[in-house]
Amino acid sequence: MSLQQFLDDLDVLVTKAQQAFDSAVSLADMETSRIEFLGAKSGLLKSVQKQMGTVPGPEKPAAGKRFNEVKNAIESAFDAAAQRLETSAVEVADEGFDATLPGPKISMGKIHPISQTILLLKDIMGRLGFTPVEGPEIEDSWHNFDALNVPLAHPARDPLDNFYLSNAKIFASDLAAGTASQADMLRSQTSTVQVRMMQHNQPPLRIISLGRVYRPDTADETHYPMFHQMEGLMVDKHVTMADLKTVLRLFATAYLGDSVPVRFRPSFFPFTEPSVEVDYFWNDRWVEFGGAGMVDPNVLTSVGYDPEQVTGFAFGLGVERLCMIRHGIKDIRDLYTNDVRFLAQF
Repeated sequence: MSLQQFLDDLDVLVTKAQQAFDSAVSLADMETSRIEFLGAKSGLLKSVQKQMGTVPGPEKPAAGKRFNEVKNAIESAFDAAAQRLETSAVEVADEGFDATLPGPKISMGKIHPISQTILLLKDIMGRLGFTPVEGPEIEDSWHNFDALNVPLAHPARDPLDNFYLSNAKIFASDLAAGTASQADMLRSQTSTVQVRMMQHNQPPLRIISLGRVYRPDTADETHYPMFHQMEGLMVDKHVTMADLKTVLRLFATAYLGDSVPVRFRPSFFPFTEPSVEVDYFWNDRWVEFGGAGMVDPNVLTSVGYDPEQVTGFAFGLGVERLCMIRHGIKDIRDLYTNDVRFLAQF
């Protein structure tokens, strides 16, 4: 093959290649043309390169130079066409996009409503001078009952009303006879924390304990086998029922955000004397919030305090009940179903 014929073939090839790349309307068309002209095995450029071996020896340098120029021109045409199509695709995808509009809202996690309530309770009671404390959820029956002046035969100790652990051999007959031994259990009240604090600290004492408690209740709208309590305790010289009422009234105003009427009804608890039930008037009705009273002298004695020198009050409020009242929740089970649609409201 003469040099001129080889050069003519290259001119025809570069013209066809440029036309093919310029007329491509999609990336798929581009890939088809790339294989046709630049394919490593059967591309037209590869075929023309093989013909260079038939060019006379003295003319090979000129043929090789022109071949490289054509190769670069075809590759440049391919790159330009590819960039054109990619830019066009982006413009089509962005059609109607308004950069001045706010971006999509990022979904953020939230604190669970019970945890929100606990944090708020700690803040309110902290401003009233109460220090949050914690204690174990697995307790012995001495801290859960004996130290709180609960008799051995009291129905609150019944195995059907508590979660005794596997090493606990507690029977109703033993309780009735007053011969039951100490047993590990899941605490049924956070008053156990108050006992532990009084055992290791001398008055004055002003604490709150917030945490999980366990009772084998059947789950319904107002009951759950695991729930949270906030118990408050104040022990000092000359503490009276008037101090208890003042704290609970201040708490009601701070938590419910208004001047909320508070009602105290006589009641009975083994660990307080006298004892009261506390009701708040909320949304045109009286709502029971929990129990309270003056610490029974037997409880003070059991932890080494002298009831002739110090007095105290204690109160216990249900955290779930406080949360439900504040947010208008009707069923306690909604707090534990982990339904994101429900939790997202808080």
